[in-house]
Amino acid sequence: MDQPKIKNLKLNFFLPLLSATAVLRKEKYFRVLLQSAVDKDFNSKKIYEALLQTYLFAGFPSALLSLKIFNEYFSNKDQNEKYNLKEFTLRGIVNCKKVYGVKYDKLISKVSSFSPDLSEWLIVEGYGKTLGRKSLSMKERELCIVSILTALKFEDQLISHIRGAIRCGNSKEEIEKSLRNFGLIGENKIAKWGIEILYKTYA
Repeated sequence: MDQPKIKNLKLNFFLPLLSATAVLRKEKYFRVLLQSAVDKDFNSKKIYEALLQTYLFAGFPSALLSLKIFNEYFSNKDQNEKYNLKEFTLRGIVNCKKVYGVKYDKLISKVSSFSPDLSEWLIVEGYGKTLGRKSLSMKERELCIVSILTALKFEDQLISHIRGAIRCGNSKEEIEKSLRNFGLIGENKIAKWGIEILYKTYA
């Protein structure tokens, strides 16, 4: 790992790299990144949120492990958000439309065609309860999600979230830079794959 480059990472590029490192289960690099965050006094609430949302893409076991390690470096004192189905549904629709734009209705219809349950959970659990939480903007969340989906090589979802990241305010250059940072954790092949998808999406 290139320690000087890690130390020079700004928070907006640190969070996507940390998210990818977490879902790839690269604990050594993960701990180096967390210690760097401590040294630079990065916002622990943002780091917590970035790791919490990984459960949507990599599952509870992955999120549990990364947040357990996170707790060794930071103390998260925030209160849990109370479950509010109506609020989660409303903000889920708003956030999903931010990401998918005019393709929102097509997305919901398509998912509903093979799983009405998953279609509802996508709104309530995904874009409402989880991605609608405070501390991280949708711009920050989407850049992290692009890195997570690149790490896990979910091509179709990656294409959708590259477009979503752009709609939420990220530039193509910011996305490419965040993907090139995979090289800092020894994953140049994954970086190359992700950048190829980026340019395939925005040729």
